[in-house]
Amino acid sequence: MAWHARFFKTRSLAAKQVKAGHLRLNGSKITKTAQSVTQGDVLSFPQGRQTRLVEVVAIGERRGPAPEAQALYLDKTPKQDIVPANPGFEGKGRPDKKTRRALDLSRDRAPT
Repeated sequence: MAWHARFFKTRSLAAKQVKAGHLRLNGSKITKTAQSVTQGDVLSFPQGRQTRLVEVVAIGERRGPAPEAQALYLDKTPKQDIVPANPGFEGKGRPDKKTRRALDLSRDRAPT
């Protein structure tokens, strides 16, 4: 299910997560990759910096396109505030030449 619904890029990555005990099915840790999943089951697993919580709505027969995969589950993951990767970046782009020179001068004249 985790591979069909595109939670993991490859089937082997999904199997590694299961074997490591990171996947929970209805609150119980799963360590077998051949575990049966039925409609109404709840899966929880880490993905990136968050823990995903999904309810199985339908069982996929094949690994199809993304919209088809998204129809297989209901995402119940609590929405969190998105923390930017670089909080100092204000979206202004690269500094201009005058600003870069000022930065270079401030770095050269740092107190010793």
